Amino acid sequence: MELERCGWAKSDLDVAYHDKEWGVPSHDDRHLFEMLILEGAQAGLSWSTILVRRESYRAAFANFEPEAVARFDEAKKAELLANPGIIRNRAKIASAIGNAQAFLKIQQEFGSFDKFIWGFVGGNPIQNNWDSLSQIPADSAESQAMSKELKKRGFTFVGPTICYAYMQATGMVDDHLSGCFRRRSPRLT
Repeated sequence: MELERCGWAKSDLDVAYHDKEWGVPSHDDRHLFEMLILEGAQAGLSWSTILVRRESYRAAFANFEPEAVARFDEAKKAELLANPGIIRNRAKIASAIGNAQAFLKIQQEFGSFDKFIWGFVGGNPIQNNWDSLSQIPADSAESQAMSKELKKRGFTFVGPTICYAYMQATGMVDDHLSGCFRRRSPRLT
C-alpha cells in the first residue's frame, strides 16, 4: 500500500525531501542558513530545480557555514558564476554572501539565528489544516513580518512568499495536507 503524500511530491527527490525534511522543525543554525540561501536561490524557479543541485550548492557554499560564506570575495564570486552545478545568477550569489554577513550579525545579537527566527511563530510550529494544495497560501502575516524584519536587517531575496516557503521548509509552518501520512496531528474540526 502506497503512502498518501502532499500532491507536490512527485519525483524521487521530492518524495525524499517531503518525507524526511519538509515541515520538520529545525533549530540548527547551519541548516536554517542553508534553507534561507536555497529558498532565495529558488525565486522564480521550481523547488525541484534547487533540490537536484543541493549537493552542488553545499560544495560551492562551504557546506553553508555562514562564517565561510560571509568571507567570499570577488574571486570566489567569479568562481560561483562559472559553476554549472548551481544557479549562476549574479544577484542571487551576491545575496547569499550578504545574507551570510547579516546572519552572523543576528547570531551575535540574539545568541543564535534560531532564537531570532522562531520568534516569528512564538517558538512553536503553526499547524495548518488544509485539505488541498490550492488552500495553501503563498504568504502569511508571520512571513510578511519576517520579510520586513529581515530586509530591515540587510537581507535580500526574502520577500513574504520566500519567507513562507522558508517557514514550511524549516518546520515553522506545517502545511502537510490532512490526508498526508506526514501530518503531525489529526485534523482539527
